[in-house]
Amino acid sequence: MDYKTSGVDIEKGKAFVEQLKILAPGIGGFSGMMEVPSGYEKPVLVSGADGVGTKINICRIADDYTTIGQDLVAMCVNDVICSGAKPLYFLDYISTKELNNYVGEIVYGVAKGCEISRIELLGGETAEHFRAIDYDLAGFCTGIVEKNQIVDGSCIKQGDVIIGIESSGLHSNGYTLINDMLWRNLIFYKEMPELLTPTTIYAPLIQHLLDEVPILGMAHITGGGIPENLPRCLPQGLTVEVDYGSWDVPEMFETIQLAGNISDDEMRSVFNMGIGFCLVVPKEVVELTQELISDTPFGMRSWVIGNVIEQ
Repeated sequence: MDYKTSGVDIEKGKAFVEQLKILAPGIGGFSGMMEVPSGYEKPVLVSGADGVGTKINICRIADDYTTIGQDLVAMCVNDVICSGAKPLYFLDYISTKELNNYVGEIVYGVAKGCEISRIELLGGETAEHFRAIDYDLAGFCTGIVEKNQIVDGSCIKQGDVIIGIESSGLHSNGYTLINDMLWRNLIFYKEMPELLTPTTIYAPLIQHLLDEVPILGMAHITGGGIPENLPRCLPQGLTVEVDYGSWDVPEMFETIQLAGNISDDEMRSVFNMGIGFCLVVPKEVVELTQELISDTPFGMRSWVIGNVIEQ
């Protein structure tokens, strides 16, 4: 017996690593390294890990794995920036039944996500598991922030305003429900190719905003939707009053809701409903903040979606 007949081709793995070096020239050793950037007096490192969930199933249906890597980067980076941190680097873990072109497409998407985030793809692991059913992805991101500039929500007070920034679609949440609906033929991918649209990466925008306006709190709207994620950035004793009619909900959410006969509460607890990231700011900077969000090069839409109130 040998490793290849058991399901793992070492030579193919070596060739794959050589291909990856084109996308991330620094990989190949046992670990990745990066110097802590200069200019920080009391730097704090901020780390996060996440995956893409069952959105990977949509890649199989579409026969397209080129964007799921961007989702992986986005899910990690968008979490890390909520503390005001500047992302530094990213690592990935890919588990697959066999090395093939799809794995290369996944890594291409990861590299694209890192480019958008302005961070380094420092390394990762691609594991060939012969008895695996499908692909599994995980990502890890580390950022840095000056200790006295950490955004932790402690300065939020009653009357502060919540700005919601548009999502690109479902991002990477709610796909267990979506896959169930596809299996039941309630919706069809060929009629909804936007199910594969990659998650928006907000890092460059947030870094720009942090230089221009006081941001008191931030929330990445992922699993659990606005009801679960937005309150996470608030201090004790405060809550949020959200007006769900204050922004344009993308048509795809309405299509999903009608096809599955899903209640409003369930939709809001599963999906982002068109809002991918939230800011809490003082009311006197709302107009400026929205102008910066809509300006070039970002050009994103935003809405005032609520206020901070006493609990």
